Amino acid sequence: MSQLQEFAPAKINLSLHVGPPKENGRHDLISLVTFCDQDVADTITAEPASLFSLAVDGPYANQSGPAKDNLVLQAARAMNDARDGNAPPLAFRLQKNLPCAAGIGGGSADAAAALRLIIRAHGGDRVQALAETIAPLLGGDVLACLINLPGFMTGEGDVFEPVLSVPKLPALLVNPGVDCPTGPVFRAYDEGAPSQIPEHPPLPDNRTATRAFQTWLNENTSNSLQSSAMSMHPEITKTLAALQALPGVRTLRMSGSGATCFALFDSLETASEAARRLSLQHSDWWVRATLLGGA
Repeated sequence: MSQLQEFAPAKINLSLHVGPPKENGRHDLISLVTFCDQDVADTITAEPASLFSLAVDGPYANQSGPAKDNLVLQAARAMNDARDGNAPPLAFRLQKNLPCAAGIGGGSADAAAALRLIIRAHGGDRVQALAETIAPLLGGDVLACLINLPGFMTGEGDVFEPVLSVPKLPALLVNPGVDCPTGPVFRAYDEGAPSQIPEHPPLPDNRTATRAFQTWLNENTSNSLQSSAMSMHPEITKTLAALQALPGVRTLRMSGSGATCFALFDSLETASEAARRLSLQHSDWWVRATLLGGA
């Protein structure tokens, strides 16, 4: 087997409706998610080796923590355990291009990409089925990232149903460079959490029309965690204000538990021009134009 490569694209929560904390401390949710194109992604390679290993490089390698604790190796070990220790070892290399603790599922996307590499390396429907069983055990976003299609996350984020008719959405992603770990944001949310998950209406009939879909998002959905994250990190408020000031913005929101925010536009050209303008104003921010739902 020669070296294999997979992209781990950023995950964007177009909506995120969160319920109250449960007895186990976790939350049920409803979230419509989609994924960036390959220009906004980590990259992972794998090749045969004598034991499972991981090397990490790239601009955000220093944020990813010890390699032994990385979700990539956790995914590989879980697959190996599920196969009674008989999975042929792989040496992984992760190029970490996405900021960590950023609300875009970077670690989950990496784990999912590792699972896809294992499926490709070892093949067969049984390996695919094992990966889909293991993915939710690794984290709430991992199954969605494994399938890597637009769709609804439900349950505690461990249930995923693809939705193939969501339009491709020109977008601008911005992270102001502040770590925003999920746990503290949820704990802040819990202080004023509703008694049940906010209602999430079904997708509109004309869901493939970009402008109509953006209008539906604006009028019917939200991110339940946004206010809590903004209260903890004023940089998020500043980021949203900077995005709002750009011409052509149709939808404006935070992704996940933050701190990455996104704006939707009518065209990728408009989003790219907005990225150029914002990068000049805030050279220390992570700024990327992308096509959500892109290949």
